[in-house]
Amino acid sequence: MKYPVYERFYTWQGEGVHLGRAAYFIRLYGCPQACPWCDSAGTWHRDYRPDGVTLMDAAELAEVVRAESPDGAVVVITGGEPILFDLAPLTDALHALGRRVHIETSGIAPLRGALDWVTLSPKPFGQLPLPDVVALADEVKIIVHEPGDLQAGLDTLSGLPDGAVIWLHPEWSKARERDLGVLNAITQAVKENPCLRAGYQMHKLYRADDLDAHSDKRLIPLGGNAALGY
Repeated sequence: MKYPVYERFYTWQGEGVHLGRAAYFIRLYGCPQACPWCDSAGTWHRDYRPDGVTLMDAAELAEVVRAESPDGAVVVITGGEPILFDLAPLTDALHALGRRVHIETSGIAPLRGALDWVTLSPKPFGQLPLPDVVALADEVKIIVHEPGDLQAGLDTLSGLPDGAVIWLHPEWSKARERDLGVLNAITQAVKENPCLRAGYQMHKLYRADDLDAHSDKRLIPLGGNAALGY
């Protein structure tokens, strides 16, 4: 099994329950969702496709994780859409190193592999998450580009475990521009329903990912301002 690796880099988790935790990211290539504001458009958009994608098997990926990050750093498998791949060989190899393995996914296919943490980011305008994946989610990240996205995301979560944390994240260009329509909608929703939490992409304020030589430094302007790289 070879995985198409778009990026691999060591940084820290900038979102959600594990905010601030040292994390090695494996970003796989390919996604059918085509989010119009995607901040990883190089994984699928025809205008931002890389010249080539490195194919690596589970043992090779486990070795770079071991070599490029210390024990105790979690591994986050993301994309693109990582749930499209059989992750069992990779999660087994990473667990053999003693690493905890997280996934960030829109949940559109069966989950293959033993994951220690599942972050579900539903895309209600595209393919909806499978009920079986919703039932496995530890946390949910709803991206709010327009106020209506908030309820649309919540409507995809039937069967979510009671203990799962639901984050409302302003889409990055809206956050940077301080779009009060979006920010106020999130604030109001959290005030009305204390089960929800307001989120943010803190790693983008630090530009933490840029410090690793393997991360993609190109400006990808989907949903934002090309000059600012978002």
